[in-house]
Amino acid sequence: MDQSVEPSDTATAPASGDREPPTLSALPRQPDRRSPPEARAAAAAPVGREAAVPANPEASAVPARRPRVRPWRLLPDPKGTPFTFGYALVLAATSLLSQYADPEVVDALLRGSSTDVAHLAHSPVLVLVASALWIAGGITSPYAVGFLLVLTALERRIGGLRTAGVFLLGHVVATLATEVPVGLSVLAGHLPDSSLHRLDYGISFGVAASVGALAGLLTPCLRWAVLAGFGWMLVEELIAFTDPMTNWGHLLALVIGVSSWPLIRRGRRSLAGRP
Repeated sequence: MDQSVEPSDTATAPASGDREPPTLSALPRQPDRRSPPEARAAAAAPVGREAAVPANPEASAVPARRPRVRPWRLLPDPKGTPFTFGYALVLAATSLLSQYADPEVVDALLRGSSTDVAHLAHSPVLVLVASALWIAGGITSPYAVGFLLVLTALERRIGGLRTAGVFLLGHVVATLATEVPVGLSVLAGHLPDSSLHRLDYGISFGVAASVGALAGLLTPCLRWAVLAGFGWMLVEELIAFTDPMTNWGHLLALVIGVSSWPLIRRGRRSLAGRP
């Protein structure tokens, strides 16, 4: 006997495993139009974090600008290198004076500024300062050119106060180291009394010390090239034996400049850290 059965609600209900997840809003779910890699990346991103902005390929393709070559920075200026600039003006004035003034007046000034043993024994501070106001050989001498280039480069790196300290250290120490043995040799009878009045002036000791100091702030290749070139020039002067005391003083001043590397490097870091 056939029996009719009423369809129940549970017959048409989907299985529990096939249920759709509940929607969070009344809007129907929209299809994901992104490509599969982009969709996976978006799904893996943490919730609530802003998406990273992709780099601009056009900006990365722009080549870096090369630093501009400014040759005028090789020479001193009153704002950037006040010590070297002011000192250069003084040396230019004394050089013109020695060239155009009365020779007898110039000779008297040079002898009064000489750092010989006799003057060092009576007024050491005065003659040590006065002897550094003249250029032996004139304004066109190699040490005059070296003064402008070397001290300008050094002052731009470590400042005027430290540059003056390096220059004076080489000038004073090398002068005393070459003149004191002369005085002792005269006392021992190995040299005549006229050696006590040996004419000695100029900026070469300070320039040599500045070259040694500047080399410590250069790249390794350029550093050793400068030291080798300048050192060989000093050795050639010593071999020529024209003025051995002064030539030994140049080598000593170069060593003094090299020995100042730890101090000037520390000074350069402190100068670079200023706002």
